[in-house]
Amino acid sequence: MSEFQARLNDLLGEFELFDDWEDRYRYIIDLGKDLTPLEDTEKTDATKVLGCASQVWLMIDPAPEGILRFRGESDAFIVKGLIAVLVRLLDGLPYNEIRAFSIRDTLTKLGLNEALSSQRTNGLMSMVERLKRATA
Repeated sequence: MSEFQARLNDLLGEFELFDDWEDRYRYIIDLGKDLTPLEDTEKTDATKVLGCASQVWLMIDPAPEGILRFRGESDAFIVKGLIAVLVRLLDGLPYNEIRAFSIRDTLTKLGLNEALSSQRTNGLMSMVERLKRATA
């Protein structure tokens, strides 16, 4: 089993504790509260993710060992939580696992595909594309 699959299974187990998407939504918001905020100096045009309805910044550090490290922040609670989900799933993974990641498949498995607005989904796709470009 890949590291990503193990992480996804852990998250799926947590999400199974909730009966509906509203409870999952609240849980995602709670996950975002645990993110370490970025420094104001890290919130620049270079780190800002375009294509998101809210403000989103990603600090990406391609490590020399071929793994991707990243942190992020948003000014919107749910988006901050979605960044926390991405960090849990993808931070520290090898480039090939980042490139193989599908946000749509993951949202479906987590039961969030119909709960998130198209703007939020597009924003997530923009974040994932930024991460994938960093592995090229």
